[in-house]
Amino acid sequence: MKKKRFDLGPIKGWLYLLPALVFLGVFMVYPLIDVFIYSFEEGYNSASQTFFGVGDYNYQYVLRDPYFLQALKNTFILVAITVPLSTLIALLLSVALASIEWLRNLYQTVFFLPYVTNTLAVGLVFMILFQKTEYTEGLVNLLINFFGGTSVDFIDGPYWAKMFVLCLYTIWIVMPFKILILTSALLGVDETYYQSAKVDGTSKFRTFMRITLPMISPMIFYLFITGCIGAFKAYSDAVALFGTDLNAAEMNTIVGYVYDMLYGDSGGYPSYASAAAIILFTIVLTITCINLLVSKKNVHY
Repeated sequence: MKKKRFDLGPIKGWLYLLPALVFLGVFMVYPLIDVFIYSFEEGYNSASQTFFGVGDYNYQYVLRDPYFLQALKNTFILVAITVPLSTLIALLLSVALASIEWLRNLYQTVFFLPYVTNTLAVGLVFMILFQKTEYTEGLVNLLINFFGGTSVDFIDGPYWAKMFVLCLYTIWIVMPFKILILTSALLGVDETYYQSAKVDGTSKFRTFMRITLPMISPMIFYLFITGCIGAFKAYSDAVALFGTDLNAAEMNTIVGYVYDMLYGDSGGYPSYASAAAIILFTIVLTITCINLLVSKKNVHY
């Protein structure tokens, strides 16, 4: 007589998901709830695990802190400039790569190299290129002088110059990943669509706008969303260029502000750090939701 097999039924799928759910719960959901609670505990002391009140004072302090406002400004400028610009440049380079079949693999490797290079090493290279010292003007300033311009201290000089270098550095760092994704998306477009457009005598520009862009729009949207999240989390980029004292350089970011409140010279304020982290989470969540709503009309799956 055959033994009756125990049928897991509908819970079988949940059992497969259980390890991932436990991992997300322990390392993502619980810390988020914990930080949310800390953000309302006024005067929280991590050593004694005590606080003297509950309220919104931490948020009021952070939103009035000039260092946080400067970090907020820097982060928004970084997102507004680097995300669309890097995506556009990556798209143009990917289209060029997709059209050069015999050199495609070589160029993909060359463009991907900065992505696997340590960010601090790349930052050191940018410092050599842009920093003006008593011994050298820097390669970029030498080029500016060659064309009749005046030298600019891009590392320790005016705010606009430092922000220019930070944006350029960020674009350089994120470009390889975007090129790889977009090139793969372009190569995945069905050639039948292009053949039909060629038969109809459609111009290359109209083919690109009417066929290529709609077909790869999910990948563009994915890169835009992840680019926004990555730019809002920027910190190591600024450290690589301007050192650890980002407040003095006026180049701190929101993540840098959170780190400073926890471990920096002004450290020891986990309540303020938690409030800043929740503000950052709210901003990223809001922008992501807006992008999701906009994508319903512009992304074709």
